Amino acid sequence: MDNTPNRNLITALYCRLSVEDMREGESQSIENQKMIQQQYADDHGFHNCQFYVDDGYSGVDSTRPAYVQMLKDIEDEKIGTVIVKDQSRLGRDHLETDRLMELTFPSYDVRFIAVTDGVDSINVQRNVGNA
Repeated sequence: MDNTPNRNLITALYCRLSVEDMREGESQSIENQKMIQQQYADDHGFHNCQFYVDDGYSGVDSTRPAYVQMLKDIEDEKIGTVIVKDQSRLGRDHLETDRLMELTFPSYDVRFIAVTDGVDSINVQRNVGNA
């Protein structure tokens, strides 16, 4: 995987806030998530940023409108990178989230970044052909 963001592909900035998360206060707000993601994208040279926002949706709901649209755009090979504030924003269903990070994103060559968790799939060692 190349370290340089592809300027032609969308950098998806995915935000989600559920009713339960609202109780955790401002640190989980959509506004705060957007600020963190945009700052990260600007600081690291990501271009063609597009927000995908699901406000008021549980992370276990796999039919969230922006989430579904983002997955469609990934399948249509429009997205090169997905950036979230933290992994829990992507979803609360651990099996689904792991499937995305371990299978879906790599199969479409999509880089995944969870800013506050320090996760960047470009740093993951892949054992290719040495089983």
